[in-house]
Amino acid sequence: MDAAPGITFAPLVVARRIEDDRWCVEADRTLFALKTCCMNAPRLLPDDEYNQELVAQTHPADWRNPSPSGVYNLVVIGGGTAGIISALGAAGLGGRVALVERHMLGGDCLNYGCVPSKALLRAARAVYDATQLHAFGVEPSAAAKVDFAAVMQRMRRLRASISHHDSAQRFTRLGVDVYFGQAKFLDGSSIQVGEQTLRFRRCILATGGRSALPRIEGLEAAGYLTNETIFSLTEPPPRLLILGGGPIGCELALAFRRLGSDVLIVHRGSQLLPKEEPDAAALVQAQLQREGVQVFTSATVRRFEKVVVRAVGRQRAIIDVGQRSETVEVDAILVATGRAPNVEGLQLETAGVEYT
Repeated sequence: MDAAPGITFAPLVVARRIEDDRWCVEADRTLFALKTCCMNAPRLLPDDEYNQELVAQTHPADWRNPSPSGVYNLVVIGGGTAGIISALGAAGLGGRVALVERHMLGGDCLNYGCVPSKALLRAARAVYDATQLHAFGVEPSAAAKVDFAAVMQRMRRLRASISHHDSAQRFTRLGVDVYFGQAKFLDGSSIQVGEQTLRFRRCILATGGRSALPRIEGLEAAGYLTNETIFSLTEPPPRLLILGGGPIGCELALAFRRLGSDVLIVHRGSQLLPKEEPDAAALVQAQLQREGVQVFTSATVRRFEKVVVRAVGRQRAIIDVGQRSETVEVDAILVATGRAPNVEGLQLETAGVEYT
């Protein structure tokens, strides 16, 4: 992307249960709540006390956008990690700063990235450690039993407990004007948020990214999870197919395998974690396979087909692996094939920003 003078891009800080279609319904409803409530506070599922606290901190229902006056030294669009640090840094140096977020402050890291995934991985590690007690001369009296609903509740509790660090109230106290809503450029020195116009000398675009959807026949009809929806699950999918063997795909494959799901990774390249050293990636793949994760590299899903087995709806995946074809049936699909930038609705062309 090429930015107009005064506009800077921050680096991307980076996204069904088929039985009665509940995996798809839960994910779609959660994403709908996130994506359609730009001015009103979103509602996260499950709608428990922890998700309510998270929303109260990161997009308060009673929030009123401030009234802009004069010209801001800096306007930051996007309230994730990059945007927050940029806004707080400039405000700390005495600048007049506005931070604009259309969904929830904290971005991927707090809401559906670093924090929830690491909470899930810690629980998964506890399960794994329980299987290794014999190596320390300890014989467990019974096998570890996973309560997936309790694991996810713990994740939501931990996420909510630290959400005040990314709260609108905290940023306001630190001298940042916080606006909730969709930003769109009017020209190279002003944006519109709702009915208000914000003028600026400098602007940082830190809108982050989302899961890039591969073009696979039947995927839309099948329904799928992404990193934005998978942390809303309250039951583990019995059979989980993960499209993509990057960091998101690998860490969630390990977590869900240890928490009770049968997991299959389908990765287009010849090496999982393609940006890492081959030796390191090989160690990760070996551990995944040692724990029962099925891994197909140099493979693509040709199509998905809906099937019904004993009154239970599932998805049949037709997978091309080299010169052979594999057919598997799964209950849920996680898309982790890469990221796409969030630039829709910004009217970047109006500001003279070129992008592809």
